Amino acid sequence: MSKRVAEIVVETLQAAGVRHCYGIVGDTLNYVTDAIHHSEIEWVHMRHEEVAAFAAGAESLISGQLTACAGSCGPGGLHFINGVFETNRNRAPMVLIASQVVTAELGMEFPQEVDFKAVYGSCSVFCEQVQSAEQARRVVTLACQAAISRRGVAVVILPADISEAEVKHDVPFSVHYTQPVLRPSDDELQRIAALIGEGKRIGIYAGAGCEHAHDALVALGARLKAPIAHTSRAKDFVEYDNPYNMGMTGIFGIESGYHTLMACDTLLLLGADFAWGQYYPDKATLIQVDRDGSHLGRRHPVNLGVVGDIGPTLEALLPLLPEREDRSFLDECLEHREKALATRAKEEQPGEGELIHPQHLTALIDRHAADDALFTADGGSPMVWILRHIRVNGRRRTLTSLLHGTMANAMPQALGLQKAYPGRQVISLSGDGGLAMLLGDLLTAVQENLPIKVVVYNNSSLNFVELEQKVEGLLDNYTDLKNPDFGRLAEVIGFYGRTVTRSEDLEQAVQDILAHPGPALLDVHTSPTELVMPPQVEAKQVAGTALYAAKALLSGRVGDVRDLLANNFLNKP
Repeated sequence: MSKRVAEIVVETLQAAGVRHCYGIVGDTLNYVTDAIHHSEIEWVHMRHEEVAAFAAGAESLISGQLTACAGSCGPGGLHFINGVFETNRNRAPMVLIASQVVTAELGMEFPQEVDFKAVYGSCSVFCEQVQSAEQARRVVTLACQAAISRRGVAVVILPADISEAEVKHDVPFSVHYTQPVLRPSDDELQRIAALIGEGKRIGIYAGAGCEHAHDALVALGARLKAPIAHTSRAKDFVEYDNPYNMGMTGIFGIESGYHTLMACDTLLLLGADFAWGQYYPDKATLIQVDRDGSHLGRRHPVNLGVVGDIGPTLEALLPLLPEREDRSFLDECLEHREKALATRAKEEQPGEGELIHPQHLTALIDRHAADDALFTADGGSPMVWILRHIRVNGRRRTLTSLLHGTMANAMPQALGLQKAYPGRQVISLSGDGGLAMLLGDLLTAVQENLPIKVVVYNNSSLNFVELEQKVEGLLDNYTDLKNPDFGRLAEVIGFYGRTVTRSEDLEQAVQDILAHPGPALLDVHTSPTELVMPPQVEAKQVAGTALYAAKALLSGRVGDVRDLLANNFLNKP
């Protein structure tokens, strides 16, 4: 019995575990969407393909399951590109079906023809065109296998005439899920233990590779009496139920995390690939464990680098490490932690009148959100607030664009998470610039009955860019945004919408939005002059901000300087 290629493609995706396919229908995709309609895969009707890739990538990253996107030829297929970059950098398994013009017209500059292999080759782990009907199942199977095994995006380019063609003798290629155990050799483990034994002030820097290794990591901290700092991507896996947690370092971090790394004499880098070299200690012994050998020593020189998954590696290493009694370095770091948390608590206090601190808004969301809520945040200042002020507990998850650093990711990713987890609360911390960029897909939440909660940090500016300009001693140019009332706009779309401009109205509004059963949006007018303070303020940052203030005064912008000082240092409107 013969089968149409489009049916084979969809059948292979379904057998590989795909539950949802996000996209927009189009002529060259018609046979694929028809096959999806007759399958168990659910088509998620989006308004923009970039949003589709963000949504599918978010589902994949948090669930760990293979997801799919599909689009029409030419412009439709090109629109996925930014979300594909985001997903591939997040190492989330996803398959993109990029439908193509018919094979007879390829290479003829036919309308809407695009060389997808050239476009997607740099942001995928697999990118191949189906050259014949008989090859279809094999190519799609290889794509799924690559996405799962190599953790990234696999692109299948499917010409329209091939998707319509029929195959009489279909070879039964299938996808395999594997669970290898990867750890260093016994000799390497002995060398790690020896280097640790020589240290006096041992610190641990935990990265996203510590997912599924929480208990072993805490056991290591207890055995060594060692403080544990973590990267921003490791927040969900390290922060909770961890008495040795010192928080993050880097510009988004906290002083205790920074002190842990800078003051240790021996540092274990566990699944951490933090990119900024200035946040590593220069005089300490560095030991790095990573499942990808190409990551060893690429951010900062290390004394010993080994390949392994963190969970199996720590399970094999712990019996080789004697219990330490000296906890002086740990106690020193805990003192820094206590002071840093006290400072953070002050930042979360409410303002007065029309002064709404974004930290206070985020703290209220944290307080009233569900224990298993899923949070997303746009690149820019919402990224900072989610990392600093949303507390995790082993059930909550946070997601923001840390590797790709894109705008406009939060609401699209919230759509994907809500589709994947219909029974959980999904909250998007959206910047006003980010939300406006892909605003149209709020309609997807209504059309697909996705009860996402969108909180808009409305400071009428591209705030993080503005802060970067000020720190560099420049006047802020071209960052101002003339925004609508997002609350009223949401109501027109079909959301429950609300706008808050005064601090005393904020807590009740947050509670009401989170309690609403359908999609809801809260537009909050936050302070536009709020500073993002790093854990260690450098002299050049102070000088740059002072230079900005001087230029602003000379330009007649007295009010801007007054608000900058009052909102950040005097806490007065």
